[in-house]
Amino acid sequence: MAINQLSERYPQDVTLSDGRKVQLRLMTADDRDAVLGFARSLPEEDLLFLRVDVTQDAVVDDWIANLASGSSTSLVAYDDEALVGYATVHRNQAPWTRRVGEIRVNIGPDYRGKGLGKNLTGQIFDVARALGLKKVMANMTSDQPGAQAAFRRLGFVPEALLADYVEDRNGTSRDLVIMSYDVDGLTDQMDEPLTV
Repeated sequence: MAINQLSERYPQDVTLSDGRKVQLRLMTADDRDAVLGFARSLPEEDLLFLRVDVTQDAVVDDWIANLASGSSTSLVAYDDEALVGYATVHRNQAPWTRRVGEIRVNIGPDYRGKGLGKNLTGQIFDVARALGLKKVMANMTSDQPGAQAAFRRLGFVPEALLADYVEDRNGTSRDLVIMSYDVDGLTDQMDEPLTV
């Protein structure tokens, strides 16, 4: 899938394991208020470990600027009422890391364990491939075993553990786990595409 084909692929309707339907589409500036509403509705413990504070207007405005510049490409998931999750791949513009992207996935509590996270992660891999990325990274704290297990199931492997590297919103130091995945290897190792 070439990058210019992304707009042909989305929007896309997905049926989750509990029968609910969501629509996936490419994020645009029109999603700004929905992203803020989603972020502000998340439980406090979900916000502790986000790389940036997506409850802040300026942070979401920066995100939208990254979309416009091509530094980020994001997918948003909507049910009939609101945004219920997102996945994004962010590329560093430094020449030596231009083939590496960082993925970030966040799912609303009511949609966890229903296949939405797995589907969004699979879709963002396809986006990363279309962007020509060769490796994707995911960062999380060491006390997020659920997130680490989810990424391990997808084939991510730990690359590094950085002691006391990040600080949560409460000022507590946390160890950072960096996991990675070879984008080209995802399809090669799978019998069939990721589905819900």
